[in-house]
Amino acid sequence: MRLIVGTIIVFVCVFGSYAAMGGHLLVLWQPFEFVIILGAAIGAFVIGNPGPVLKAVPAMLGTLMKGSKYKQEDYVELLGMQYSLYKLVKQKGVLAIEEHIENPSDSTLFNAFPTFAANHHAVEFVCDYMRMLTMGSNNVHEIDALMDEELETHHQEQERVVSAMQSLADGTPALGIVAAVLGVIKTMGSITEPPEVLGHLIGGALVGTFFGVFVAYGFFGPMAQSLKRIYEAESKYYLSLKVGLLAHISGQPPVMAVEFARKALMSDVRPTFSEVEQATADLPA
Repeated sequence: MRLIVGTIIVFVCVFGSYAAMGGHLLVLWQPFEFVIILGAAIGAFVIGNPGPVLKAVPAMLGTLMKGSKYKQEDYVELLGMQYSLYKLVKQKGVLAIEEHIENPSDSTLFNAFPTFAANHHAVEFVCDYMRMLTMGSNNVHEIDALMDEELETHHQEQERVVSAMQSLADGTPALGIVAAVLGVIKTMGSITEPPEVLGHLIGGALVGTFFGVFVAYGFFGPMAQSLKRIYEAESKYYLSLKVGLLAHISGQPPVMAVEFARKALMSDVRPTFSEVEQATADLPA
């Protein structure tokens, strides 16, 4: 929604103001300039990025359209899931969670929290480390280092997509200059034409510079920034899981492990202690 609203604002402010001060919008319609800039940008994008990044483009566009999938209620649910998991271990022992971590899709515990259960990577993250716990690995420092390595790898995979979009934003103004130079070269071939014809040709050439800067700073750059913010929200989701798991492994009671996990969240989506307490109190036994 924000992408659509922002796009409308950019178009209205730029082209509306241009028309209001007497500019002719038809002069800006230079399709071959657009093909030069966008075609070269797409080609450079393909050259500069590996296959996994190129395959991630459709998902990236979907992410931009939908925005962050995590709301405050999703974090409350995440904390509630952690509380239920740690409480089960506390009451019945670590082996009681085997049926849940070995078959998470059939787990009554995980399925009680649908947003979490639908997040394949988050479920896998929890199951992997709880499985280590059932196998006797309870060295907090070693598990902490392993979690950091896994989360850093996940972050690097996302950062490749953000970097690719930012590179597109950085390179498009220069491609606009390429289109403008080609337009000037074309104009030089008509140097004997009257001033009104030359003015039209030069104006068309300058549209290339305008369009390159316009799409770079009006769209590609903000899209890269938006992706970065969305991925940061996802990183916080996993960080909350990590902090809660480490607190549990170190021997903290369920309520304290969940409090550790709550503190890892951004303040704008972090539920209060009372909200978490109420949510965990309402959970079925």
